[in-house]
Amino acid sequence: MNTDTTVTRRLGLALPIVQGPFGGGLSSVALVAAVNAAGGLGSFGVHHLRGEQILQTARALRTATERPFALNLWVPLPGEPEHPAVSATQWQRALQRLAPFFDELGLALPQQPDPASVWPDYAQQLEAVLEARPAVFSFVFGIPDARILARCKALGIVTMGAATSPHEARLLEEAGVDMVVATGSDAGGHRVSFTGPPTSLLMGTFSLLPQVRDAVRIPVIAAGGIADARGVAAAMALGADAVQIGTAFLACEESNAGAPHHQALHDANKPATALTAGFSGRLARGLRNELMATLDAHPEDILPYPWQNWLTGVLKQAAIAQNRPDLMSLWSGQAVGLVRHRHVAAFMQSLHMPQDTFVA
Repeated sequence: MNTDTTVTRRLGLALPIVQGPFGGGLSSVALVAAVNAAGGLGSFGVHHLRGEQILQTARALRTATERPFALNLWVPLPGEPEHPAVSATQWQRALQRLAPFFDELGLALPQQPDPASVWPDYAQQLEAVLEARPAVFSFVFGIPDARILARCKALGIVTMGAATSPHEARLLEEAGVDMVVATGSDAGGHRVSFTGPPTSLLMGTFSLLPQVRDAVRIPVIAAGGIADARGVAAAMALGADAVQIGTAFLACEESNAGAPHHQALHDANKPATALTAGFSGRLARGLRNELMATLDAHPEDILPYPWQNWLTGVLKQAAIAQNRPDLMSLWSGQAVGLVRHRHVAAFMQSLHMPQDTFVA
């Protein structure tokens, strides 16, 4: 592994390894601290948190680690309302589709919440991130406006944006973003495209990466389908300055994925992954299960984001408590079959293993 890259030098890292930022409560202070201690860049997804919660999280991170860390936000998609309108009829159809699962878990059907309570205010989140002043501000689904990027530069915050095509990578560079994460369709979690429907931007990491490398001059971080030393070596050979790893870190006990999710990622008989809008209302990759199959069979009953995400989130909390992985979102990338480690330190150490270790 080449440890002397533009990314490691800029961020003061021992290793060119970035932990993928998990939102929706899957990130943890312990995970970030463990990744940092092992020489990588720990990341915390804060897109589900309100301003004061972001500041509290940053304080907790600084107590747990002296090393640099990243905070990650979702940029509102162009033309998409922050709280898309959902009629009473739409709500009832979505609710009735999930009613058997709520009943199985002993839950009452929830009332439609006030829109303002469904998702935090993006402008307030931005101000909190700038006040927290992390070493890295990473973002997905778009590009913060020029005023925010200028403030980041003035504060010495490195900016890192995700791209799912060479065109998106060029837009990030032209906007003045410092680093680009080339995110392939084999990555777990949400497809973070912002220039078109995500279904039209499904290029795998090892096809996307060299094209992004040719398209921009800023540092490129490869993400998607990387879960062991072979993936790291392949990405670096194709021009990556660092790699971002998600699923393999999510499978570590330091993450906040919950016992059913951890077990599903380590299960020797785990199902294949698939792309679905059923879990959140936006296209995302996770392990196939009963909940996914039911929702995918009835796309007309899936609410737009963030309503669907809120509704399945209520179900998920009970599913975790009752050890029902079949009734919750199980985010995972296509490299899940390579997951071996349950702790960050052991996984990070494995990334130093020579390639011939893996030859049968």
